[in-house]
Amino acid sequence: MAAPDRSEIAVAIARALGGERPLSLEDLPFPAEALVLVLAPHPDDFDAVAVTLRFFRDRGNAIRLSVMSPSSSGVEDGFCFPPTRENKALTREEEQRTSCRIFGLPGGRLEFLRLREDTSGHLLDCPENYAGLSLHLQEVRPDVVLMPHGNDTNAGHRAAFRMLRRFARQADRPVAVLLNRDPKTVEMKPDLFTVFGEEDARWKAGLLRCHLSQHQRNLNTRGFGLDERILRVNREAAALLPGHPRYAEVFEVWIPGSGECQAAPEG
Repeated sequence: MAAPDRSEIAVAIARALGGERPLSLEDLPFPAEALVLVLAPHPDDFDAVAVTLRFFRDRGNAIRLSVMSPSSSGVEDGFCFPPTRENKALTREEEQRTSCRIFGLPGGRLEFLRLREDTSGHLLDCPENYAGLSLHLQEVRPDVVLMPHGNDTNAGHRAAFRMLRRFARQADRPVAVLLNRDPKTVEMKPDLFTVFGEEDARWKAGLLRCHLSQHQRNLNTRGFGLDERILRVNREAAALLPGHPRYAEVFEVWIPGSGECQAAPEG
């Protein structure tokens, strides 16, 4: 049987979402030929949706991870020496490599774009970054993009989605964008979900703890680690779903030409 035309993958997803929502990810037509890109504003955004990514991996989908920002601002001064922005960024990159090795993502599918940040360490939505991101997306040509929701108090998340949206609107073929709920998400529509239980939660927590600089910062500032911070979001999202599963990763879907989402207003 011939492989499906990759230009039609996003169209098929939009058609499947035309009815009642939210839907389980398992109920949507994601062929094994679909290329999945995680467009992560920061290291650790990959691990926040690890159960969903394992679903794609186990179905045979190729997964790539592109980390957009060095994210040096997320590392406390006492965590590395000397506490320069460069050392902090290298620390976070190595943490991401470690978690990806445990996940099973081949090293050649992880790329650090190292786009420009502002003086506070937030990803910039600027012409230079947009040009670099556009070239990268033209090279990768993903069918499905996963990234944090742009309707978010995190400036990097907002900037990342604005740039992706501009690119997707003028691309030569549609892409399905899955915007995940994050601890800082303000509001979103739950279109898709992946449910999981305690065993999978422990596995996911282990990946999140690979980001030791972020885990320690959360312990110091919030009294609980990065793993618990993300799993709390997953428990809260699950409580709103039919059947009240224990945990869920939840996504709003945006496909150019199929309507707007609430993410990242222009300007």
